[in-house]
Amino acid sequence: MTADIDQLLIARYNKVLNYTLDSTAFPRSYNPETKQILKRPSKDWTSGFYAGNLWMLSDVTKESRFRESAQKWTAFIEKEKFNDGTHDMGFKVYNSFGLGYNRTGKEHYKDVLISSAQTLASRFNPNVQSIRSWDFNSDQWEFPVIIDNMMNLELLFEATKLSGDSTFHKLAVKHANTTLSNHFRPDDSTVHVVVYDTINGNVKERVTHQGYSNESAWARGQGWAIYGYTMAYRYTKNEDYLKQAQATANFFIKHKNLPADGIPYWDFDAPNIPDEPRDVSAAAIVASALVELYGYTDKQDYINYSRKVLNSLKSEEYILPADLEIPFILQHSSGDWSKRSEMDEPIIYGDYYFLELMLRLQELDQ
Repeated sequence: MTADIDQLLIARYNKVLNYTLDSTAFPRSYNPETKQILKRPSKDWTSGFYAGNLWMLSDVTKESRFRESAQKWTAFIEKEKFNDGTHDMGFKVYNSFGLGYNRTGKEHYKDVLISSAQTLASRFNPNVQSIRSWDFNSDQWEFPVIIDNMMNLELLFEATKLSGDSTFHKLAVKHANTTLSNHFRPDDSTVHVVVYDTINGNVKERVTHQGYSNESAWARGQGWAIYGYTMAYRYTKNEDYLKQAQATANFFIKHKNLPADGIPYWDFDAPNIPDEPRDVSAAAIVASALVELYGYTDKQDYINYSRKVLNSLKSEEYILPADLEIPFILQHSSGDWSKRSEMDEPIIYGDYYFLELMLRLQELDQ
């Protein structure tokens, strides 16, 4: 990496740190047209990523000021431990308190993680054998489960390690098994949303919410699947999980519509490729997961993709300008096409998985 890019990244890290402390205004994304930062309360599914970025930046920079800020932002999320209206407990609480606990060993952080896991477990339906994802659209969707929900299982797996209570681990395994049976297509791509019948547990429909169409391969959804099953293998050593993670990873990295720099279009089947927005967040999620997957498989394709993505992202094409006063590092992530919102913008979780990718590759190379 050139000295110029190094300096540019340091400038961006400082912009992340300089964002004003406000318990009601977690930064989520930035709209370059309106010049507005989208700010969300702690109940938003993305709230944990900003605190997580600060925890990871304390590792990247070795500077205590990032850790001090991480602690303040993490504290604002604590009230979410009782919020049972969402499945996104892992994204919110594990990415903040989990990273904090791993770095500080604070007993209080551990207690919050266990409470949050109890809240998440309350959304499990024994007939479906899954954790309910969303409560909205309930007039259309009886019991929706989205592929993203695999990511929230890390909180449950960790809660068993922290508490000794195997209930959390068992629920996570049941959810992962149900998703494995119903979310994947013959080509090993994943559906976004599977809707279940709460009485007999049968699949009622397979649809998309954020992808281009019900049949398309929404890029970030593929990322959640690859990362989710790689992580589930870490805790269970279930070979079926490892097999699925690899199959979906191969679908992703060998796809004919994946650009040469490794940064996918927001959906592999979007109609106007190559004139479609990219999704840096999807690339970073997959690249981070593939560092771990490489560790289990020794498959060179995986680590090559991870390094290619890091190399691509560490460039002026993807890093925001040094003087832009917003708490983000990268541009060109894509959020929710169904609402035509956050398409081709800096988004907080793109930065999160970019930082995780950097740290994972650093550790591998040591």
